[in-house]
Amino acid sequence: MKLFVKNMVCNRCKMVVKSEIEKFGLHPTSVELGEVEISEELNEQKKNQLNERLLSFGFALMDDKKIRIIEKVKNLIVDLVQNKNSQLKTNLSDYLSKEIHHDYTYITNLFTQVEGTTIEQYFIAQKIERVKELLVYDELSLSQIADDMGYSSVSHLSKQFKKVSGLTPSHYKQLKEKKRNPLEEL
Repeated sequence: MKLFVKNMVCNRCKMVVKSEIEKFGLHPTSVELGEVEISEELNEQKKNQLNERLLSFGFALMDDKKIRIIEKVKNLIVDLVQNKNSQLKTNLSDYLSKEIHHDYTYITNLFTQVEGTTIEQYFIAQKIERVKELLVYDELSLSQIADDMGYSSVSHLSKQFKKVSGLTPSHYKQLKEKKRNPLEEL
């Protein structure tokens, strides 16, 4: 049986969800961002109990097909930004359409309707949070970060960073208290 789980945005989330499902007495055969395959079938009562358990960790089971599509979009974008942004060899709309098996116009309209923001704005917000993370680590130059994140130039990254955060990357890097946003709140 396939379960769809909201707010799974990282590998740590996958570990927590897998652990809680196992503690619940179920046997996950696959755990991916937003999706868990279990060998058992669950009735509504068991689903509700599992959902309550997951809610205590900030996750939730999803049944609505439209909500699952939106969560899939979010998970694909988070994975893209966190793990393979520089590997994207096509534009975002083609990538999402291919992965979700729906027309991009449908996906973007649904996303905007439910989330109140566009896919592009969500993608940019995720990228800027990743840039903040990389700036805090202080291991890469701004030029390397721009390249890794798929920006055409440091100037483009700096302009987008300032537009989203209100600060330049250099000013952000100098701050004593760096304000980052959890990925699930973007």
